[in-house]
Amino acid sequence: MQDNQFKFTAQTVLLPFISVLVLWIAFWAEIRLPGNFGEYGILPRDVTGLRGIIFSPFLHGSAEHLYNNSLPLLVLLAALSYFYHDRALKVLLLGILFSGLGTWLIGRENYHIGASGVVYVLASFIFFKGIMTKYYRLVALSLFVVMFYGSMIWYVFPDIEQGISWEAHLCGFLTGFGLAVRIRTPEYKKVIRYDWERPDYDPAQDKFMQRFDENGNFVNPPKPEETDQEPVQPEIVYDFVPTRTRLEGPSPDSSENPERD
Repeated sequence: MQDNQFKFTAQTVLLPFISVLVLWIAFWAEIRLPGNFGEYGILPRDVTGLRGIIFSPFLHGSAEHLYNNSLPLLVLLAALSYFYHDRALKVLLLGILFSGLGTWLIGRENYHIGASGVVYVLASFIFFKGIMTKYYRLVALSLFVVMFYGSMIWYVFPDIEQGISWEAHLCGFLTGFGLAVRIRTPEYKKVIRYDWERPDYDPAQDKFMQRFDENGNFVNPPKPEETDQEPVQPEIVYDFVPTRTRLEGPSPDSSENPERD
């Protein structure tokens, strides 16, 4: 698979943009409309609370909560859509389903709301999948996730910060890892640039390496017959340029008895 398989399509822009826009519209509806929308979150081990698996990612307790989820969601969804465009929707939908179900199973008896579980799904999937492919561009993407979002790992543990659903974070992280293992991606071809990077490379047949001894000293310079090119015979070219002979004596325009002032 070559780099041209990484496509910048309408989905690359629309999926993250529309997803974040829907979250802000839902938050606006929470403020403007009467009722407690938090009751539509995940309520663990309650049959009614199963509806929160679908609705909880769209519900947030405050503008700060929504803002903290919007930026990483926008960046990670854009990266997912660009580098894994054929599997982006599958990862997103399955991530919402399984992370929500895991939260319903192990969560504390309280309403769990917010898109942070989905953020953990995306970050975990992009990181682990890039490492698994061993393709240099996707490994670089994994390092990008670690650099900017690596600190999120602390929030999968209990009692790190009050008021957050570490269960949703943990389930999102594990779901992303599981999807990275189960969802197959094409074989990414390594870009081979040098002879010594090829699988069939034999140093003993390399004419350059034959110039070195076992200690790495340069010996035995190559003979002309061992090289691919024929020896170049020097060509000598002589250029003859005639010059004027200058005679000593008076110039033709001078007289024998010049006048003096």
